[in-house]
Amino acid sequence: MFSRRFNVIRLSQNFQYFSHRIININKAKCNSIFVKSRLSSLSTKPTYSYSKKFNSTYYVRDFHSSYPNNAVVPFLLADIGEGITECEIVQWFVQLGDNISEFDKICEVQSDKASVEITSRYTGVIKKLHYKVGEMAKVGNPIVDIETETDSPSEPESSVINSEFSPSSSSTQGQSNVITEPLIGGEKTFTLATPAVRRVAREHNIDISNIKGTGKNGRITKEDILNYVAVGKETQPFSKEIVEDKLVPLSIIQKSMFKTMSRSLAIPHFGYSDEYVLDNLIASRNLINDYVAKNNQFSFGKISFMPIFIKSFSVALKQFPILNACVTDGDDANMAKLKFRRSHNIGIAMDTPGGLIVPNIKNVQAKSIFEIASDLQRLQEAGKRNAIPLNDFQEGTITLSNIGIIGGTFLSPVVVSSEVCIAAIGKMQKVPRFEDVKDEVTGQLIEKVVGKHVITVSFCADHRVIDGATVARFSQEWKNLLENPILLSAELR
Repeated sequence: MFSRRFNVIRLSQNFQYFSHRIININKAKCNSIFVKSRLSSLSTKPTYSYSKKFNSTYYVRDFHSSYPNNAVVPFLLADIGEGITECEIVQWFVQLGDNISEFDKICEVQSDKASVEITSRYTGVIKKLHYKVGEMAKVGNPIVDIETETDSPSEPESSVINSEFSPSSSSTQGQSNVITEPLIGGEKTFTLATPAVRRVAREHNIDISNIKGTGKNGRITKEDILNYVAVGKETQPFSKEIVEDKLVPLSIIQKSMFKTMSRSLAIPHFGYSDEYVLDNLIASRNLINDYVAKNNQFSFGKISFMPIFIKSFSVALKQFPILNACVTDGDDANMAKLKFRRSHNIGIAMDTPGGLIVPNIKNVQAKSIFEIASDLQRLQEAGKRNAIPLNDFQEGTITLSNIGIIGGTFLSPVVVSSEVCIAAIGKMQKVPRFEDVKDEVTGQLIEKVVGKHVITVSFCADHRVIDGATVARFSQEWKNLLENPILLSAELR
């Protein structure tokens, strides 16, 4: 049985190149080449020893055959940026001996930034898996060997990395990357579960293969894990207690935090805090949400305070660009420089199932509050699945943490080496405050105790290049915008 493939290539105005390949069941390869020419435009006839004249217009090359030279290609883990040097293998989509086509999924890896999928650039057979699930794969090292039916390329190819979630993807497209059918190889069945669910299982020391999934196609959900844990608690009421000493390696996010915070130790920090009264902002936000509720053009039903905090933060930064800068060559004062950055890429500290992450919203200075709210919603939804795209972690310029949604009023945040300032917002409280009010009878101003909605904002900055007066002035500018929303609206373009 033969299969035949034809290719036609236009070489010039006078020549066309025809080739067809015939491959039989014994993998013998045959090629024939036909060169069609306009004889009137040729000065001489071809002189190749293997060519012969077939007729007045065609020259035919004789058939020859040879066996293909199969090559085993090491497939490297690509550099995914942001200084990431290793990734954890979350799951394999292939096994030894599996046939794989170009663009098929090979494995899923988890970096300290996001979960991504690796796809193949080759068609061939899987000959070796270099790592087991849970092991750390080094960037630039082979993760899998693929035997191809063509000659080996001059150098190993790096892997193709696809994020589980991209900014332009709809919710349906975002879900299309999740496997919908069990992967079975030999006697082993691969359990269907997202990286976030697998992480929850590891945190509870549960073998996920022992759990029956209730999701689509038997997929295991977070609720399945928690229900399994709850059943275990009935038989072992103190299952979370440490019954014996044990050593546990750091998670990928803990390793990243360890490295980042260790570098931050070299930065001399100073702190500053102040109280902001948000009663006027609450009224403005209520008006915005009334408008959102009456329009179907938004992807969200209402906005939180955070988009307003972020936009006003950017407006205040325009007058204090040094807080959006970064220090380069900071090891030597004689060589150190400040890099002022045009874009306000404001990082948002987020608590996710995988731990603390800080994606950022790009170009806040050019976005409306509604656009910021949409970006924030996208990041929050992706964060729940540990599937925030890598691009959202890159090129942050300043960070804003809203720890108040969990609790606490004051915080001492830590500045990372790529920034010079960070701010943290505490929880909102209604507290008594003195206020001068006009007496209805006498018309005179009298002092009364009234209830006010107050938040505490804490700053930390790099004292090598930022002084306390700069942060205090910035805080007063930001405070003025939040306490008087009409001024914020006047600043918007």
